[in-house]
Amino acid sequence: MRTLPTLVVVSGPSGAGKTTLAHLLARRIGCPAICRDEIKEGMVHAVGGFTATPSDELTLRTLPTFFKVLQLLLAAGVTTVAEAAFQDRLWRPGLQPLIAIADIRVVHCQVAAQRAFDRIQRRQEEDLIRRAHADAYLGDLQTHAVGHHGFQPVRLDVPEIEVDTSDGYRPGLDEILAFVNAGR
Repeated sequence: MRTLPTLVVVSGPSGAGKTTLAHLLARRIGCPAICRDEIKEGMVHAVGGFTATPSDELTLRTLPTFFKVLQLLLAAGVTTVAEAAFQDRLWRPGLQPLIAIADIRVVHCQVAAQRAFDRIQRRQEEDLIRRAHADAYLGDLQTHAVGHHGFQPVRLDVPEIEVDTSDGYRPGLDEILAFVNAGR
């Protein structure tokens, strides 16, 4: 009897530590991590003089590409970690068709707005690849905090866990892995 691959969805607002956790989980599980921002960063290489805006052409192309990659991997039986700052309105329509081909587990990353803002500012300064993203539109802390607090996490009828990423992980990595592997 064949079991379904697991799709670990790592979600949360910008600066919540999703990408770091997604790659850590993928390494520990032994599977690929498909990160929405990394797909867009790869697209930038094929576009000369690109300037990121909240609804630029690459952002619009990234969404369907992200879900097509997930569908391809899961249909092939590949357990996968998927990471993006999508809110429920974007995650749910893309994930619902995948319920038939994967055991989906959602990891909600949470962090205080100030900590997230500080992380966003630091990565803008340290990582030139971030030019692919319109993080700058987050502007000042007050503007960022409004969006941060208004973030609508993905809601599906699948197992979920809340993870505080303020200082390490609470619950810890071993507990998160036990949650991911509970369906196997």
